[in-house]
Amino acid sequence: MKTEQTTNESPIALDIPKPLDQLSDVELDRKSCIGRVMTYTLSNMTNYFTVNGFQWLLPVALSRSTDPLWPDPGASIDKRIEVDIYGETVRTTSSMIVHKLIASSLAYPKLFILSPNIRIEKAERARTGRHVYEFTQLDFEARGATSSDIMRLVEDAVSGLVESLKKDGGEDLRLLGRYDALKVTKRPFATYDAAKLEEEYGSDWEAKLVGEIKEPTWVINIPREFYDFEDFDSGRWDNYDLMMPGYGEVLSGSRRECEYEKMLAKMDRENVRKENFALILKLAKEGRVKPTAGAGIGIERIVGWITGAKHIGETQPFPKVPGTVYEL
Repeated sequence: MKTEQTTNESPIALDIPKPLDQLSDVELDRKSCIGRVMTYTLSNMTNYFTVNGFQWLLPVALSRSTDPLWPDPGASIDKRIEVDIYGETVRTTSSMIVHKLIASSLAYPKLFILSPNIRIEKAERARTGRHVYEFTQLDFEARGATSSDIMRLVEDAVSGLVESLKKDGGEDLRLLGRYDALKVTKRPFATYDAAKLEEEYGSDWEAKLVGEIKEPTWVINIPREFYDFEDFDSGRWDNYDLMMPGYGEVLSGSRRECEYEKMLAKMDRENVRKENFALILKLAKEGRVKPTAGAGIGIERIVGWITGAKHIGETQPFPKVPGTVYEL
């Protein structure tokens, strides 16, 4: 989950989510209601991926290699957490992208992971409503898949989730004032090109787009990290973000690079430290990195959109808001 334009992230008048012990009885009831929607969402989506042949892998918390989050224009990491163990420097996971590319290439053709991500965001992002410094992604990857395959898979997953939730969890959605606002979306979803959006709206195209769309919408061709597929001849990127109306991005994904020379050239171009990605480069040079495609769905974000949470920290039992550290 990546591309947010900086002009869409200026502070707004927004209450920061409070810890459980500071909530009123009414606020606790709302928290519990959001928790039931979270439970349903996790159950529904993990079942969807397992039924469709994806293997459920366990997450990784510490690793020598993790997502560089560069040159993503939406990245705003204040600091990275590093620790020395056994004489090696390891980092907390900011994304399992490298892990799932290797796992899908070598052993698990179709996989998904409920992956914890720690990204120590700058404190001013506290009031965007869409950033926390610890969150969970439903990361998935499929060997041999195309971008179109993944986009259709996501459309089925999201549409099925909304349809089932309105049927089974209608009471909670009504309590949250979201039942009528959530619609079962027609497929395929509308698609916009990021380059054309920037031409029309400027650098803050995301804010303008999400204010205009009425249904979930794809944005494609977004310049990003070395592992997203780029056509060097045309300069186009084969990737995609899913935008929700009035909310913003809840998913980011792409067809992946698997050619060694292209990965190397992009790392050099963007000044990515190759020593942090030695294994994937080695495997690519040996021809063992296979063509894959996938994405990461921000769990707090999609539940925040479903429930109408003003801040996605509301979806967490113990909010992790940039610039604020509670006891729990």
